[in-house]
Amino acid sequence: MTRFLPSLLAVLLFAGCGPDVTSGSEPDLVSAPAALEDSDRGGGANAREGSVRLSTGVTLRYVEQGRQDGPVVVFLHGYTDSHHTWDLDLPRFPRDFHVYALDQRGHGDSSRPVCCYTQQAFARDVAAFLDAMHVSRAVLVGHSMGSFIAQQVALDFPQRVKGLVLVGSAPTVAGNEVALGLKEVVDTLTDPVDPAFIYEFQASTFYAPVPQSYLNTVVSESSKLPARVWQDALDGLIAEDHSARLGRIRVPTLIIGGDHDGFFSVDEQRALNRAIPGSKYLLYPETGHAPHAERPERFVHDVHQFLKRL
Repeated sequence: MTRFLPSLLAVLLFAGCGPDVTSGSEPDLVSAPAALEDSDRGGGANAREGSVRLSTGVTLRYVEQGRQDGPVVVFLHGYTDSHHTWDLDLPRFPRDFHVYALDQRGHGDSSRPVCCYTQQAFARDVAAFLDAMHVSRAVLVGHSMGSFIAQQVALDFPQRVKGLVLVGSAPTVAGNEVALGLKEVVDTLTDPVDPAFIYEFQASTFYAPVPQSYLNTVVSESSKLPARVWQDALDGLIAEDHSARLGRIRVPTLIIGGDHDGFFSVDEQRALNRAIPGSKYLLYPETGHAPHAERPERFVHDVHQFLKRL
């Protein structure tokens, strides 16, 4: 598998992602990631772990924090990630919200069914999760793959969505040259997936430095996925194009992107902003594909300000 890394990185890093993720330098002292104690990771002392069998047939693992009677916010991670992608954010997130961070089907410690990994299937899981938790409406915060699933939920189950936060996103993955280049490599994967490939894939998504412990965690989480889930989830992302329907989304929407995102260009991010009526777009400077991890303090502040206005 190692022989495929140069071609993969040539595609993923075409936009210049980025500085050494292990570096201790902080180019932006206001919003650069601050170190967290190990006890604060994964949602902090008040986080609760659980799992639930959904009507869609999958069992989802999740973490939960905040007030039981607070407004519900559901965090949806990106491709091959898990709820741990939010480890730098949840400890900082206000506890007056009722937060769920999911391991979506096939990912993290959730079940890995043979079928299906389409955006529609992921979206049905989110609606079924809300049913299982007896939640009528929620704000969805999605990163990358999770952002497209959040869009799909808003289109397929509009009555269940109170607002959207779309991070590292675009109108569609269909036709995206980076995703298609990644697919060429992912299609060759076999079990066990090469750890060096996983590390390089995850590291390539960051432009600003992130803590080494955080990078190690997300690499470990991606290592849980068998090759078939890497392949099926990416195929599902590329196959779906709901960009023509984005104008039907009528809930408040916040879009957060990085100016050095190696997956979705600034032009693509702005196209998403134009496609969703009334959406607000924040572009973080010196930031890659993961604003929530590269600028967690600013990210939590901006999301909190958005939530307070709903």
